[in-house]
Amino acid sequence: MDEMPPAYRPTRSVRVLIAEDHGMARGALALLLRMEPDLDVVAQVGRGDAVVHAALTYRPDVALLDVELPVRSGLDAAADLAREVPDCRVLILTTFGRPGHLRRAMEAGAAGFLVKDGPVEELAQAIRRVLTGETVVDPALAAAALGAGPNPLTAGERDVLNASVGGATVADIAVALRQPEPTVRNRLSSAIGKTGTRNRMEAMRAARQQGWL
Repeated sequence: MDEMPPAYRPTRSVRVLIAEDHGMARGALALLLRMEPDLDVVAQVGRGDAVVHAALTYRPDVALLDVELPVRSGLDAAADLAREVPDCRVLILTTFGRPGHLRRAMEAGAAGFLVKDGPVEELAQAIRRVLTGETVVDPALAAAALGAGPNPLTAGERDVLNASVGGATVADIAVALRQPEPTVRNRLSSAIGKTGTRNRMEAMRAARQQGWL
C-alpha cells in the first residue's frame, strides 16, 4: 500500500460509495478497494438518480462517480451530493478525459477528477488525499482544461441539446422542458452556431465530445 498522506489519520475505515453503471466493473472496483486495509465500500449503485438516496442511507465519506451514468450523470449527481450530503467528498471517474467535464466537475463541487485507466493504488491514494482537503486532478487533463477555455453553451442551450437525444422534435423538446417552441428553436440555433455544426444532432455530438454536456 502507498504511503499515507501526512494529514491522513483515520480513526475508522473510510466509507466509500461507488456509482458505476457496468456491474462487472463496479464489482471489480469494490473488490480491489476492499483489499485496502483502511477502505470499506459500503454502497454500490448503477444509476445517477440513486446516488443521493444511497449516500443518505449509508453516509459514505467519499463517493466515486462515473461520468456516464444512466438517468442522471455523475456530474449532476456530484452537484446533488454537494447540496444534499455536503460532508461527502466526491471523486469523478471517467474513461475519456474531456476538459469540459473537468470544469463542470469542479463547478459541481467535486474534490477530484481521475481517468479510469490508472492503477487502483492511485485511486486509493486519491481517496485518502481528498479526505485531507486536497483536490486531486489527473495532471494531463488539468493541462488540457487550462487550454480549452470555458464552456460556451448556456444552461438553456445544454438543456435543449440533451433533450434532443433520440431525434426528438422541437415540439417534443418543448413539452419535455416545459418551454415555448420559439425558445427551444432559438436555443438550438444558438448552440448549433457555437459548435460550428449544421444541425442539432451534430451540435449535440460535438458538445459531448468536448465535455460540454
